[in-house]
Amino acid sequence: MDEVDKRIIKVLESDARTSLRSIAEQVGVALGTVSNRVRKLESRGLIKGYTVLLDPDKSGWGLSVLIGLRIQKGRLMEIQRKIAEDYRVYGVYDVTGDYDSMILARAQDRDDLDDLIKNVISMGGIERSVTHLVLNTVKEMPPSLPE
Repeated sequence: MDEVDKRIIKVLESDARTSLRSIAEQVGVALGTVSNRVRKLESRGLIKGYTVLLDPDKSGWGLSVLIGLRIQKGRLMEIQRKIAEDYRVYGVYDVTGDYDSMILARAQDRDDLDDLIKNVISMGGIERSVTHLVLNTVKEMPPSLPE
């Protein structure tokens, strides 16, 4: 990835709906160059897709939680796959430290969070869970390219 690719990605990070023509103008290269570069970045898997970032509060997902799990030996992948199937879960990670896995999830309200914890997080094979309710989100964005 060279400087032109990085400048193209920066434009797309700020607004993934930016037209190829506008990207070409902002980056200072030909339209065909941008088109070819974006296609190559997609085919190489550097650009995995394009999505809409919703405001969780305005879209009805007012509660964000981080959940640490200690999982029975030999069952990590099985349990993580089951948890990942829940529509409220948007991140499942293997981690180091006191827990085997960390889960990022959203719930609509307290009843929804109660359901998530009772029906997903309390399944067999989970030895311990600790749920942290997010009080305030300071930053929540996908990582971008370093300057």
